[in-house]
Amino acid sequence: MSVKPTGHYQQRADGLYLEFDRLFHAPIEDVWYSLTNRNAMKQWVGTYTGSPATGAVKFRMNAEEGYAEDEGWEPVSILFCDPPHHFVVDTGGDAQHMRLLANLTEQGGLTAMTFGQRIYPQTDVASMGPGWDYYLDRLVAARAHAPMPEWDTYFPAFKRHYQDLTVPPRKPTPSERELEETDDGPAAEGLTAMGTVGEASAPATPA
Repeated sequence: MSVKPTGHYQQRADGLYLEFDRLFHAPIEDVWYSLTNRNAMKQWVGTYTGSPATGAVKFRMNAEEGYAEDEGWEPVSILFCDPPHHFVVDTGGDAQHMRLLANLTEQGGLTAMTFGQRIYPQTDVASMGPGWDYYLDRLVAARAHAPMPEWDTYFPAFKRHYQDLTVPPRKPTPSERELEETDDGPAAEGLTAMGTVGEASAPATPA
């Protein structure tokens, strides 16, 4: 099976994300289990220690090589969780900080998943993008009981795709739109027109 890079940029309220879409012929609860259960996660991405209910969680990817038993663990903060639809987490320390999200929707026996990582100025998208393509294809393979993909298929072959991605323009927030309407909208135009009429009819009188 040939593989292609699938990441694309998406502007969200809290910043720019690199996002990936996958479609599963499975109930939403089943896909959520693959994303959040520690035993299911071992099959494709990694595992965690601690209790998500308390937020005291550490996570380690398991496709990385060379870790000793006590190495590679990163702290995880669960910012939002709405099973089986949505989660947002922060993972890693200051130097390796990542914000990750997953959105799941089900319709007609199909579950659509969007997975994303927030992009910061220091984020190496050309390396990170192929990495998530690789891990998410591992998720697909694990669920299908198929052979795992090879990392060499993804990197460096996918680097160019991520280097060439275009960042979409950011949409203004409601408060920014309100400010724009105040500055440039009908009310502002009316004030401008009133000022013009006043200037034409009589000079302004100093207070």
